[in-house]
Parts: sequence; structure tokens; C-alpha cells
Amino acid sequence: MLDVNDLSVEIGGRRVVDGVGFSVATGGRFGIIGESGSGKSLTMLAILGLLPEGAVATGSVRLDGEELLGRPERQLARIRGARIGTVFQDPLTSLNPLRTIGRQLVEPLELHGGVRRSERRAAAVRLAELVRLPEPEQIVDRYPHQLSGGQRQRVAVGIAVACRPGLLLADEPTTALDVTIQAEILQLFGRLVDETDASLVFVTHDLAVLSEVTTDVLVLAHGRVVESGPVTRILSAPEHEVTAGLVAAARATSWQPEGEAR
Repeated sequence: MLDVNDLSVEIGGRRVVDGVGFSVATGGRFGIIGESGSGKSLTMLAILGLLPEGAVATGSVRLDGEELLGRPERQLARIRGARIGTVFQDPLTSLNPLRTIGRQLVEPLELHGGVRRSERRAAAVRLAELVRLPEPEQIVDRYPHQLSGGQRQRVAVGIAVACRPGLLLADEPTTALDVTIQAEILQLFGRLVDETDASLVFVTHDLAVLSEVTTDVLVLAHGRVVESGPVTRILSAPEHEVTAGLVAAARATSWQPEGEAR
């Protein structure tokens, strides 16, 4: 589904992502983890073709065998939403405060799916139901500020999966949520990936989150890959000092790899 090879990003002559490579099979659940500034989000933005002005990406990013890197923005815009769904960290910045929830839920369908005007409301309600928003018939008429943080993130997930894309990218989507709501959002991701057979790339700095939703993981430090492999092996027997530090930090908060006694 996704094949990233020797991906590098330079900003102002400084290489901030250096030779990153990984592959995600159809239906695969892949994690990218690292400390702040490790290059996680820049890797994600490079895949999407949404790097900040002045940033230059080299290497290769292939989606179903098609090269994305270097494509014109018009072509990438047709792919985003239709074939790649994205959920960012803060729905308050990714949702439009001036549009209703329903209008935002169906926007990908309007752009890519050809939904008729008369079908918009019904489609919005179906998506609200899909991500298990409360009172879907009423909530589609509300605005982002009228929803809780967890509800807003469910809307963001609904937008991402509206066109049933083959690849779902999630960039720290649970960081701003409390533990209870975080667990609900993780369950939602797991269910939707299972139901749609989509591939998932999940970016986080939280090992507990990673162990819940991914099967394979890549560890970044200073823009470089320092370790990769099955998440159970990486988290239970880390080989690199950066990974070991992340595991130690997680243990300090009472989390332990799945299968170990608590």
C-alpha cells in the first residue's frame, strides 16, 4: 500500500529527516515513534506533500506503486481525502469553526465522491453514526465549538474515512485528549481499520498508545531511523538507547508492554 524509500527533508540547508524508509502492507498497522523534534510529523507531511514553504523532500513515496513525491499540487489534492485520509493532533485547528459538523463531514464526498446536494444531510448523519457521535441527527447541525474535544476528534476521523481511503494517516491524534477519551478514539481507529481494511500509519510519542493500535514500529531520532520491527519486540527488548529511554519513560508512568504483569 505505502512504500517510503530514502525519504529526506531539508529546511534552510539543514537535513531534518534523513533517509527514512518503511513499507506498510494493505491492512497493516504501522507506528512511527520518537521524541519531540525527531522528524515524525515532517515525515508525515512529506508523504502528504504538505511540507512548509522552503522545505525540500527527496527520495521516494509510493502509494499502490505510484510515485507521489514531486507530483503537482493539483494531482496531490485529488489523492488527499480520496485515497489518503488524515487525522491531525488538534481538531480545533483542523476543523472550520464557521461550518457545521455535517457540512464538514460530507466535504470529502463533495470533492471526490460526487454526493448529490439532496443526499448531503443523510450522508453526514451516516458518517456521524459511523464514528459513533451522540445524537447524529442533531449534532450535524452544530459547530465545532459546541462539541467536546473527543467529539471533535471523532468528526475529524469521520472526515478522514468519508471516502473510504486505502491509507489512513494519524499524527498524534490522541495527545490532547484525556485518558478515557483517548481509549475511545483508539478503539474507533481499530474498528474502522478492521472494517475498511485500510492501512494505518500512526504517529505518536506515547508507547502505550502505540501498543494498542500498531503491529510494527519505526523509531526516529534526530530525523533518522534508529530501530524498527514488531512492536512487541521493540517495546519489550529495545536495542537502541533512544528506544530504551522511551520505554523507561513509559514504565515510569506505570505502563508495561502488553502481556506483562502490572
